[in-house]
Amino acid sequence: MRFLQRWLVVVAVAVCSVVARADAYDGKPKLVVILVFDQFRGDFLDRYRADFKAKNGWNLFLKQGAHFTDCYYDYANLITAAGHSTIGTGAYTDGHGIPLNEWYERGADGKLRQVSSVQDDRYTLVGAPAGTKDLTGASAHRELASTLGDELVLATGGKARVYGVSMKDRAAILTSGHASKGAFWVDHDSGQWETSTYWMKQLPTWATEFNASGAADRARTEGGVATGLSFYERVGRTAASVRYQLDFAKALITNEKLGQNPAGVPDLIAISVSSTDINGHAFGPDDPSQKALVVGSDAALDEFFTYLDKTVGLKNVMVAMSGDHGVATSQVSADAMGMPALDFPATSFTEPLEKALQKRWPLKGKGAYVITMDNPYLLLNQAAFEAAGVREDEAENATRELLTQIFAGFASTSTTHDVRQKDVPVLTHAYTSTEMREGRLPDTQYGRLVAHSYSPYVGWALHLNFGPYQFPWHGSGTTHFSANSYDRHVPLELFGAAFVPGTYHGVVAPVDIAATFASLLRINRPSAAVGRVLTEAIKPEAAGSTWVRESATPHTAVK
Repeated sequence: MRFLQRWLVVVAVAVCSVVARADAYDGKPKLVVILVFDQFRGDFLDRYRADFKAKNGWNLFLKQGAHFTDCYYDYANLITAAGHSTIGTGAYTDGHGIPLNEWYERGADGKLRQVSSVQDDRYTLVGAPAGTKDLTGASAHRELASTLGDELVLATGGKARVYGVSMKDRAAILTSGHASKGAFWVDHDSGQWETSTYWMKQLPTWATEFNASGAADRARTEGGVATGLSFYERVGRTAASVRYQLDFAKALITNEKLGQNPAGVPDLIAISVSSTDINGHAFGPDDPSQKALVVGSDAALDEFFTYLDKTVGLKNVMVAMSGDHGVATSQVSADAMGMPALDFPATSFTEPLEKALQKRWPLKGKGAYVITMDNPYLLLNQAAFEAAGVREDEAENATRELLTQIFAGFASTSTTHDVRQKDVPVLTHAYTSTEMREGRLPDTQYGRLVAHSYSPYVGWALHLNFGPYQFPWHGSGTTHFSANSYDRHVPLELFGAAFVPGTYHGVVAPVDIAATFASLLRINRPSAAVGRVLTEAIKPEAAGSTWVRESATPHTAVK
């Protein structure tokens, strides 16, 4: 009996060892891919998954990777530049500083000017088409935190190669970071790829050849867009633009030999596909064209990941996929489904607000008091208030008081009807920059979301939130920016040898990508990172893994 018991124990241990080895992994990838689909709400993949047929398209994540159904941003300024910074840095706006795509600053001449999140007057564009009027360059200098790519470069003594690719400059730059070898984006009219002298004085030969290859013209033809129309606005709405961006990424990976680093360290590429944002703004998330674009991206992704399998080997690649923000249902779609929603012009409240402010404090020059409503921030003109002798807290509090009165007036105009009417605009929350900066916010979920949205770049301002599916907007489509769940909900997908395939229903956040990948890569987290390591989706590490073998190797002391 004792012999039998011992024999069973030995067998059990042996079986467990085999299972452990089968589920374990060798945790050192050759290539890290951070893939972002712009304006890609978190329900899209499950909503359309029956239409995904390719093995290595969306099913790379849904069937072969870790699929998180409940990924939500924990801040309240759901904007492209902020979202890409958050993915790259693993921090929110109060950590990385990027609040909006553009904001306003006083120039050296004292005049107020709009600046973009990546604009850098010290550099110029490289590869821009002849005749381009504005050649102002770009960099990540306004991003006040390091990215995952930056930390990988530092950890490898500069040997890791990091790149960013997107149709949008801010998406290519802010996700990849400061220490990247290059970031590339497109000229809006022509679709030609360009960069900035921050990285290089001229385009690499392969990029010049790609621009001359006719790829942009083929994308126009495939997308059914006539010559002369904006490549970004028109071709950018189609699945042809998804393939165009991924084809450029393939050219970069091939020619820069990413995943084949001679130093034996991982390389990283951040790719942001802008197409879903361009089409989504025009038509909304429920329009058939948006479903067609998401489903049409399946084949392009399959081509891209199959290419990686042949060149680097998918077993050597670690991928994270997410979105920079979600999106609200459009007014048109909501009306068709019987859901109250409202798009309304910002001027409906900014114009009466300006009049009320001028009545209280007559202007003393320096322009109007209200600069603009740049969702979710109402930006105020500091110089105009100071000329009138008004302090920041006084200006912001008075603005909120007047806004509250204006929105109350919308509600008081309601009358009785026997058919359904559009709702009136509702202002649910308004907090001042002073309150955000000083931490004078309620101890609630919303207070936390607003706290994470603070940036000194917005200056004197109010952070506003409106009723569900209500948004200041112009045109027929939709937008994103709010603290509401639909704007904060995005996918989080992980693929690679380190991950246990399956569906995970716990709440996670995009900031967890940088934390998880930094842990697996054995590098420092980005400087302001706040996410957690997604240990529930990570396999046990094999006893003979690269990291274990290397840690057993004696190191020569640095003299």
